[in-house]
Amino acid sequence: MSLKENSSEELLDKSRAVRPGEELDAARIFAYLSSRIEGLGVVPEIEQFPAGFSNLTYLLRFGDKELVLRRPPAGAKIKTAHDMAREYRILSKLFPVYPKVPRPLLYCEDETIVGAPFYVMERVRGHILRARPAPGLRLSPEVMRALSESFVRTLVEIHSVDFVAAGLTELGRPDGYVARQIEGWTKRYYNSQTDDVPSIDTLARWLAEHAPPAGEGALIHNDYKYDNLVLAPSELSKVVAVLDWEMATVGDASMDFGTALGYWVDRDDSEEWQQYGFGLTTLEGSFSRAELLERYAQLSGREIRRPVFYYAYGLLKIAVIVQQIYRRYRQGFTQDARFANLGLMVEACGEQALRAIEKERIDNLS
Repeated sequence: MSLKENSSEELLDKSRAVRPGEELDAARIFAYLSSRIEGLGVVPEIEQFPAGFSNLTYLLRFGDKELVLRRPPAGAKIKTAHDMAREYRILSKLFPVYPKVPRPLLYCEDETIVGAPFYVMERVRGHILRARPAPGLRLSPEVMRALSESFVRTLVEIHSVDFVAAGLTELGRPDGYVARQIEGWTKRYYNSQTDDVPSIDTLARWLAEHAPPAGEGALIHNDYKYDNLVLAPSELSKVVAVLDWEMATVGDASMDFGTALGYWVDRDDSEEWQQYGFGLTTLEGSFSRAELLERYAQLSGREIRRPVFYYAYGLLKIAVIVQQIYRRYRQGFTQDARFANLGLMVEACGEQALRAIEKERIDNLS
């Protein structure tokens, strides 16, 4: 099967009607943006990209011109993960030196426009792989193998960006990065805790007791996974953009790889873990986690000597992100029905990490 067999316009990532309670005032947005961005012309039609679990992302359609608006969700108090000014600065400095980011256009701190700070960027048209494939999408073993390769290559590209030349040194401090991350994510978990989850308690203690020294500093994305990649519909193995840079920083590349590994589900993982699949990595042809590790080391020249630690860290981090979203749901800040069972996913992350720790490996965990 050809890698270019998927060529339909229908594979473009689709927006939907805005969810109740998350609407924007189109006239107010137009009044603000039309004097700052050329060529808008008409009050926009507004739709929402429905699949994200974190910041809210909207499509603004001004006739033939399409822009994307990003704002924090209601009730969010996690500064770095929802800091629109920070994400806008990152994109502004990355865009001139790294071709796989959307072009940022404007940042607004005036909360009277949409109810929170926001930024606007150009839309990158393409396909985003979700947990369930779009109707008509052909994902052959050949496509999944090539896509796995592109996934790793793009992560290596990010870690190879000259962050000093790009003016991004202020993003983070590589020294002590690993210990700070374990402490920080553990604290965030307990600050957002809604239920007792013994597996997370055990995992957090184990990570604190087994943290290695931080490696050499690199630009890291911090939430790298399939549904943050825009793919060319005519050639799904080609990554045209990387989205959602709100947690990007300068830190340890191995920790970033661990986060990506946490989202990667193997075909032989337990059925329980596979039901929380974060993408389509179990399809035939996909790399396994072990193959992902081997290929990353080959392409980057970095040897990840303690993959179990970094995988377990990635799973803790994912658990905390999910827990924070779940808490907002429990507090009534969103009525999004997708969030109702996220508490079970938190527990599953902890249990998967403990399986890896017990077996001292990242594969064959079922």
